[in-house]
Amino acid sequence: MVLGAILSIQVGAALATDLFDEIGAAGAVFLRVLVSAFLLVIIWRPSFRMDRPRLKLALLFGVALAGMNICFYESIDRIPLGTAVTFEFIGPLGVAVLTSRRRQDFAWAGLAAIGILLLSGGVGHDGLDPWGIVLALVAGFFWGSYILLGKRVGEEWSGGKGLAISMVVAAFICAPGGVAAGGSQLLDPSVLLVGAAVAVLSTTLPLSLEIEAMRRLPSNVFGVMMSLEPAIAASVGFLLLSQGLAAAQILAIALVVAASAGALWSSRAPAPIEP
Repeated sequence: MVLGAILSIQVGAALATDLFDEIGAAGAVFLRVLVSAFLLVIIWRPSFRMDRPRLKLALLFGVALAGMNICFYESIDRIPLGTAVTFEFIGPLGVAVLTSRRRQDFAWAGLAAIGILLLSGGVGHDGLDPWGIVLALVAGFFWGSYILLGKRVGEEWSGGKGLAISMVVAAFICAPGGVAAGGSQLLDPSVLLVGAAVAVLSTTLPLSLEIEAMRRLPSNVFGVMMSLEPAIAASVGFLLLSQGLAAAQILAIALVVAASAGALWSSRAPAPIEP
């Protein structure tokens, strides 16, 4: 279930790149978030009447969702999928390290830093787009914020009600940029069909699989399996998008995966879920 969820998310991201020429990265994000919000509201039927603390939490969580999705999609429009996910995974890794009191976790952070330095070695005219790297790192920051806020959302709302409300907030945040980038193409039936498929593959299906998996696996084991995401993303990028990787980049991704697995195992903290 965990591997299926990770694969579904990355295939959805690869499929979203097909929309970039039609509606831009911002348009693809808006379509994904809008359809996801629609599906989640139908499934969970949350109440939008809430007190001020809950409203503030929903707004913050919505900002994290929007920021994570916008920055990630803009990143994979500029750099390979596997590379972007590796940079982005610094967010969950940072949360695991910062919330742990174990000294060895700083060693895992150092190992990840070596991987990031190796991966960053390709920046330049013939290598990685610096702006794409920055966007991936910012997406990682929002992913880390999502993890920390998600715990509070899970405590305040039952099931996926809080996620559904915050996804609606994210849709409103993504709307201006998405409409400006996509324009009338957002109403094209073929674009809507691909957008709906991306939303299902990147949100509805993986969330359902991850929730069921977490009921069956210890959180640290779940976290270690989630740390395989950069490697799976690189594989999906190679198979579906013909995005090759140099030997140094493969080594860098392996180091980050190893560091993430070690940190998540030792921290024994709840693992991140990517919406």
